Amino acid sequence: MATTFTVQCFQLKGRKLVPDPPKTARTGDAAIELAERLATLKAGVVAFSQEVDIETDTYDEPRVLCRIGTLPEGLFAEQ
Repeated sequence: MATTFTVQCFQLKGRKLVPDPPKTARTGDAAIELAERLATLKAGVVAFSQEVDIETDTYDEPRVLCRIGTLPEGLFAEQ
């Protein structure tokens, strides 16, 4: 199993939150730092980690590292 660290940003276009392409980070701390930097430019940002089994291409539930700003409803139900 490997752990991935992802930062997902959202822009506000009109009244809709539109996702940007996700960004990856090497560590959880790096993902949080990236999310904090991007949050000054975006409507909302979420950083999360996820365990991935490369051999079977299966993914565990994401674990939210931080949430900043306005995010779509139901995104990673409150953990």
